[in-house]
Amino acid sequence: MKKVVQRAELLKDMIQEAIEDGATTVEDVHQHIAGLPFDALEKLGLFEEQAASLKDKQRKTIGMVYDTIRRINNDIGSLISEQFAALEDAEEASKNMDKNGEE
Repeated sequence: MKKVVQRAELLKDMIQEAIEDGATTVEDVHQHIAGLPFDALEKLGLFEEQAASLKDKQRKTIGMVYDTIRRINNDIGSLISEQFAALEDAEEASKNMDKNGEE
C-alpha cells in the first residue's frame, strides 16, 4: 500500500506542477495580449497618462486571478498530501493493532 500511496503522491505532484506551469504560461500570454491596446494608445499619444494607469490596474487584476489559481492548486495539493499521510498512518496503525492482537 505504501508504494501505491507514494506513486499517487508523485502523480499528484506532477499534475500540480503542470497546473502551476500552465497557469504561469497562460498568464504571460494573457498579460501580453491584454496590454496590446494600451501600448497602441500610448504609441498614438492618446490617453497616455490614463492608458499607463489602466494598463497597470489591468496587469494587477490579471495577476491576482492567476495567483488565486496557483494558490488553490497549492491548497488542494496540500490537502491531498495530508490525506495520503493519513492513509499511511491508518495502515501503520492497523498493522500495529494486528501485530498486538496476535501476541
